[in-house]
Amino acid sequence: MKQSTVSYKRHDFSGHWDAVIIGSGIGGLATAAIMAKEGKRVLVLERHYTAGGFTHVFRRPKYEWDVGLHYVGEVTRPNSTLRRLFDYVTDGKLEWADMGEVYDQICFGDEVYPFRKGTDNFKAELKRHFEAPEDQQAIDDYVDLVFKAVGQGQKYFMEKAMPPLLGKLTGRFLRSKFLDLAGRSTLSVMRELTSNERLIGVLTGQWGDYGLPPSKSSFAMHAMVARHYFSGGAYPVGGSGAILEHIAPVIEQAGGVIAVSAEVDEILIENDRAVGVRMADDREIRADMVISGAGYMNTVSSLLPEDVARRHDMLSELQQVEPSASHICLYLGFQKTAEELELPKANYWLYPDNYDHDQNVERFVANPEETELPVTYISFPSAKDPDWERRYPGTATVEIITVAPYDWFREWEGTRWKKRGEEYDALKARLSERMLAKLYAVEPQLEGEIDHCELSTPLSTKHFANYDTGEIYGLAHTPERFEKRFLRAHTPVRDLYLTGQDIATCGIGGALSASMITAAAALKQNIPAKIFKAS
Repeated sequence: MKQSTVSYKRHDFSGHWDAVIIGSGIGGLATAAIMAKEGKRVLVLERHYTAGGFTHVFRRPKYEWDVGLHYVGEVTRPNSTLRRLFDYVTDGKLEWADMGEVYDQICFGDEVYPFRKGTDNFKAELKRHFEAPEDQQAIDDYVDLVFKAVGQGQKYFMEKAMPPLLGKLTGRFLRSKFLDLAGRSTLSVMRELTSNERLIGVLTGQWGDYGLPPSKSSFAMHAMVARHYFSGGAYPVGGSGAILEHIAPVIEQAGGVIAVSAEVDEILIENDRAVGVRMADDREIRADMVISGAGYMNTVSSLLPEDVARRHDMLSELQQVEPSASHICLYLGFQKTAEELELPKANYWLYPDNYDHDQNVERFVANPEETELPVTYISFPSAKDPDWERRYPGTATVEIITVAPYDWFREWEGTRWKKRGEEYDALKARLSERMLAKLYAVEPQLEGEIDHCELSTPLSTKHFANYDTGEIYGLAHTPERFEKRFLRAHTPVRDLYLTGQDIATCGIGGALSASMITAAAALKQNIPAKIFKAS
């Protein structure tokens, strides 16, 4: 396949661009692809040496690992919004492998609760574990409420694409019903459905997919994640790197380019209008509009001239939001196939035998060395990908993730990768051993089989994703976050737009959906109608 990106340092990007997009995460890439289909010549600028954001992969001899995409929901349903979006921005070239009947296994101690594909199967499996009539009714009510919250979100997100004045006039009508649930914590809503704390713990067992335990997260965010997987999980054939490979040609067809090692220093503002960007090497690139997929905090605090941000009260808005959780991830490689190692496709969510997620997190943060890991997520990418054996014959991979506050690693800010010192390496070794113990508890046959072991910390996320505290989900999905009107495609600066998970919701699906919102706002067209008509 043709090279997907070019080196910024080796090319001249002068001349006319219809748009410059800062950041090559799925939000930026998909926005560029949608605009390309409208004949727009778009330049995507990525500061990292590889494009894709949290959809990119990194490689070592004999292996590759995804860094953010572990499974995706809804794409196995051909008529779902997400599948139509993916098909649109990849010209239908991206294929998906179904993970099978069970996509997640929620485990508390020795108790295992499989999450099964299909809403009826999901409910039936849970009712097998919770036989009391009041629990079974709570399960039905919970699923109904999840669908209700997601349905009410359609108008809420529609408003984010509207011009600011029209949004103000119609916003209350479009947003109010959704905010009734989005403005409440997951835990408060769940406790109205049931008093069974064990059931609440199981139903909220995917909280790691949005980074906040039940008392801190918005119920709407929880509902969107739960609904996302009711139809099962899937994995891109060819790994998450296949997303960039299939989006890039769509951008290129209209004369667009994805440039890597291209660090933007500042957004150029003239007469209160975005006219291009100044690069870290002082080159200027001009465009009719600028779209930032670098995250709301980075855009306002680092890319906009301070006087512009202050004049539009954007600096004060920064004080109203907070970063999401940071994490550590252990990447493992094996010199045997997934089949030989008997690896499952379903993910594990491993918890202490205490069903109170908030309490587990609080105890761990207060005393990390002596307290059990509050959550351990285990993914088996090589088992999920039917193309793995062709690319990396005779091997397999596993990834293990848990939460880790950035403050634990702050003292090593500014140090170089692999040269952070013995104390840092010792901390990583202790954390790795604890995560491996969790893996061996559920897949004991893997002990003694590891060929490669590598731990990333929030410092890695900060370096590669440019998030200041190594956050993986952008802005925290608290109840308060959904009330912020400034988290939308339009900004107060003319011809400056935002895309990515901060204007919609977290994850691959949220950031991809943001591309549709941003393209509609920037092009002043009914982009969703075009996408649905094309499918």
